[in-house]
Amino acid sequence: MSERIYNLLKQSFGDGIVAYQADTIDPWIEVTADRLFEVCRFLQETPELNFDLLNCISGVDYFHTDPKKQAKAGWDPHLEMVYHLSSTSTRQRLVLKVKLPRWKDDREGELPELASVSSLWCTADWHEREVFDLIGVHFTGHPNLRRILCPEDWVGHPLRKDYEMPLEYHGIRGR
Repeated sequence: MSERIYNLLKQSFGDGIVAYQADTIDPWIEVTADRLFEVCRFLQETPELNFDLLNCISGVDYFHTDPKKQAKAGWDPHLEMVYHLSSTSTRQRLVLKVKLPRWKDDREGELPELASVSSLWCTADWHEREVFDLIGVHFTGHPNLRRILCPEDWVGHPLRKDYEMPLEYHGIRGR
């Protein structure tokens, strides 16, 4: 089924569909960041697909803090967004992936941006807030993008591989 969906997306979105991996437990399709919202809307609104449920959004930091390991990694440092979708009527599941730079325009501290899908699936509201909070991706068009797990004045994004835990927070020693 995933191959049929891949071919349909490739036909509809061309270069916006980057890759397809079928020989995994959860076959996935990689989408460019600028086409993500359109692809998601297509997957939701196309009757024979009807992906009406966003199960989760996860952010992954592909980064090695050890330069020797990074040189052997075979990939450049980046963030990857993973979207797990389901159709309750057709019982299909699909995984979408989007690669993002670790920093917008290679300026450290400038969060990469990705269009919010919260207008398509209301569950994206909290999932995007969690990714924003812990990984550091800014979701453009999100109606309430603010921290959800860390305090509002927390500095940094704790699930980034180069994150350094502060020694204290508001005068309280942490270690």
